[in-house]
Amino acid sequence: MTLAQKTLEIALAQVGVEEMPKNSNSGPEVEIYLRSVGLGKGYPWCMAFVYWSTQQAALQLGMKNPLKKTAGVLDQYNSRPLLLQTKPQPGDVFIIDFKNGTGHTGIVDRVTASAIFTIEGNTNDIGGREGYKVSKRKREIKSIKGFLRL
Repeated sequence: MTLAQKTLEIALAQVGVEEMPKNSNSGPEVEIYLRSVGLGKGYPWCMAFVYWSTQQAALQLGMKNPLKKTAGVLDQYNSRPLLLQTKPQPGDVFIIDFKNGTGHTGIVDRVTASAIFTIEGNTNDIGGREGYKVSKRKREIKSIKGFLRL
């Protein structure tokens, strides 16, 4: 099994995890994701969720995590140029840049011609970047800045 496949498997198992209380950036699982990148509760956690999922996969496979230990979406994107891809595949990390210093990320589950289906942390039912749970989402490929291949 590849790192991308194992990361996707681990992320899928987290679908349904919610903040406690809602909209607090805290809760038992959320705080584990945040601690994986050296943060305490209260911070946005989409990148921490991706890093934690990849770290768990790497540990299980006896590999090194290729991602930077950061909760910053754009920091991750800018620090990993060798991982950048333009055509997504399952297990890739997608990056959205909102052009105001903020971003959002998650893991690609499957790909169609115009959309990706994803697993995302810190989202909600309308696909926001400051949500309260781990959810499956659908996003248009044209809205994505790039993809990191694990």
